Amino acid sequence: MKSKLKQYQKRVEEQISRHLSERTTDMPQRLQNALNYASLSPGKRLRPALIYAVTEGLALPLKKVDPAACAIELIHSYSLVHDDLPAMDDDDLRRGQPTCHKKFDEATAILTGDSQLTLAFEIMACTLEIAPEQRTQSIQILAKAAGAQGMIAGQMRDIQAENKTLTLEKLIQVHRLKTGALIEAALLLGAVPHPDYLHYQAWLSKLGHALGLAFQIQDDILDIEGNTATLGKTQGRDQALNKSTFPQLLGLEKAKVMRDQQIQLAHDCHQKLGFNSLFLKDLINFTAQREH
Repeated sequence: MKSKLKQYQKRVEEQISRHLSERTTDMPQRLQNALNYASLSPGKRLRPALIYAVTEGLALPLKKVDPAACAIELIHSYSLVHDDLPAMDDDDLRRGQPTCHKKFDEATAILTGDSQLTLAFEIMACTLEIAPEQRTQSIQILAKAAGAQGMIAGQMRDIQAENKTLTLEKLIQVHRLKTGALIEAALLLGAVPHPDYLHYQAWLSKLGHALGLAFQIQDDILDIEGNTATLGKTQGRDQALNKSTFPQLLGLEKAKVMRDQQIQLAHDCHQKLGFNSLFLKDLINFTAQREH
């Protein structure tokens, strides 16, 4: 699994680098430097990997989803750049290196995130690898997941939940949007080029819900059990900000049980899809086993 994940990490990083080099010749050097710093910093590239896992499982050419893989990684990266800002989580460390606003400055970080977001949709809009109706559908999926009905809504709810104790239902709602929306979108984007996309859509969405929730619960667990060097970000940050988390609400052991239940649900949904992807199965397991 690790070798295939590295293969897809390299694939998407090379393409992001190419897109940046093609579009940054006339921009201010400081912004160009910040864009490269934020977009190509070391990361898991889990969301592009999920796209490729579904596309590979459906026996489709990977080049059909290369633009979507680049776009979703750029959007994820932009969300981290903005999430680390002083007005949000005010963090100093991300992916093992200084956050964008610490490396450069706050204004540059804001503009870097803005640039990543808009570049993502430029890449999607310009692709000729899929039919126009599939291109439109892909853009709609990603825009909804990244926008005020998805990730941004989840981030807003997360901020509003600081210094409060949420019910389990409301905490799940926060993270189905903040974390789960892009993970669900990745799975859907991997299937859009398939002629029977609608056949797979419902089970991919359910898989995304379960996997996104498991991913977030594991994040909350690592905030307690991990360490800053391994995590690549500040350990204990959720506790410092007094955020509602699954371990805080359920206790650490019950949070682990809930995580494992969601992983099993994700595997069940994978089986319902009707195609067997060993890599997708491995990625589902990796979500609960990862240490960063």
